[in-house]
Amino acid sequence: MNAIVLDGRPVARDLRLRARDELHDLIAQAGSTPSLSILSVGDDPSAHAYERAIIKAARGVGVEVESVHLPGAASQDDLDRAIDSLNDDRSVHGVIILQPLPSHLDRVEVSDRLDPLKDVDGITTFNAGRLFHDDRDVLAPSTPAGGMALLKHYDIDIAGRHAVVVGRSPVVGKPMSLMLLAANATVSVCHSRTSDLANFTKQADILISAAGRPGTIQKHMVKPGAIVVDFGVNFIDGSMIGDVNYDPVRSIAGAITPVPGGTGRVTTIVLVRNTIKAMRLQARDAATFEREFVSTHYRKGS
Repeated sequence: MNAIVLDGRPVARDLRLRARDELHDLIAQAGSTPSLSILSVGDDPSAHAYERAIIKAARGVGVEVESVHLPGAASQDDLDRAIDSLNDDRSVHGVIILQPLPSHLDRVEVSDRLDPLKDVDGITTFNAGRLFHDDRDVLAPSTPAGGMALLKHYDIDIAGRHAVVVGRSPVVGKPMSLMLLAANATVSVCHSRTSDLANFTKQADILISAAGRPGTIQKHMVKPGAIVVDFGVNFIDGSMIGDVNYDPVRSIAGAITPVPGGTGRVTTIVLVRNTIKAMRLQARDAATFEREFVSTHYRKGS
C-alpha cells in the first residue's frame, strides 16, 4: 500500500485565493494595504529560506512586505529597539521574528516585547492564552494552523480519533495539540523524554511529527493506514528533509505529507492571511486593546 500524498500546493492555492478576496475587502474598507515586517538576527540558512518563501507568498497575494535584518552579534537591547520601532510604526500591521535566534538572546523576552496584535505567528503569551481559550480572534501560530488547514482540505476527519504529537515546542507541538483538541481529537503529546516513543506512535490514527530531528519516525513506529503529518525542516548536505523516513513510512501509512512540498507551502500563506487579519483586528480593537496592552508587561520599558 502506498499512502496518499498530502500535497500542500492545492491547499496553498485555495488559501491564496481566499486571502486575495479578504485583502480586496479590507482595502475597500480601510483604504490602505496591510504590511508585514520580517525581523531576523544572524545568518541561519533555514531562516533565510523561510524569509524568501514568506516574501514570495506575501507578494503573490498583494500584501506589502519588508525585511529587517540584524547581525548575529546584535545585543538584546539592539533587538528590543528594533521590535519597539516596529510596534510603534502604524504602517506595519504584522511582524514575524524568525527563528532560531542566536543563543545569547532571550526568546521569551523577545516574544513578549512584540505587540500581540502584530504577532502574526502567535508567539506571545497573550496569543497563546487566546489559543488556549479557543478565541476565534487569536492570531494562531502559522505552522500548526497550516497543518490543520491541510487536514481540512483533504477532508480528514479529526473528531474522535487518536492524534499523537511528537514535539512540544511552543511554536508547533504545543499549539498543534491544542488545535487538535479543539477539533475533538484525543491527543497524546510525546517529546525527548518520552520512554518507548514507538509504543505511542503506533497507536496514532493521526501522527504529527514536529521534533526537528531527521529519522524521528520510522516505518515500524507507524500504525497501518495512519495519517502522517511531517512538520520537520532539516538540512542534510544542503537538502531539506523532514522528521519522517518518507519512503518506508509511505508504504504503510494511509496518507502522508512530503518534505518539501507539504506543510511548509501552507504555513507561509497562513502567515499572510494572519497579517490581513491583524490589520482588521487593529482597526476594530485599537482603543480596547491599548488599555489591555498598557495594563500588562507587554509595553516597552516594563
